[in-house]
Amino acid sequence: MMNRIKELRIRHGMTQEELASKAGVRRETIVFLEKGKYNPSLNLAHSIAKIFHVSIEHLFVFDEEKNHERNYIS
Repeated sequence: MMNRIKELRIRHGMTQEELASKAGVRRETIVFLEKGKYNPSLNLAHSIAKIFHVSIEHLFVFDEEKNHERNYIS
């Protein structure tokens, strides 16, 4: 799942450490989220969306086409 966390964080002039502090997680969690190596819980996704004043749907981009291809191949 792709996300816009890094884009929004930079747009808001926020460091990874600042975002982590506001979201109540460690900086490493933000690093993994930004790199797409970790999918957050619904609570964390909601918290980050609230910080940036956007919807969860805007923050996280679900690539249905890739998911459909994976299901077809299985």
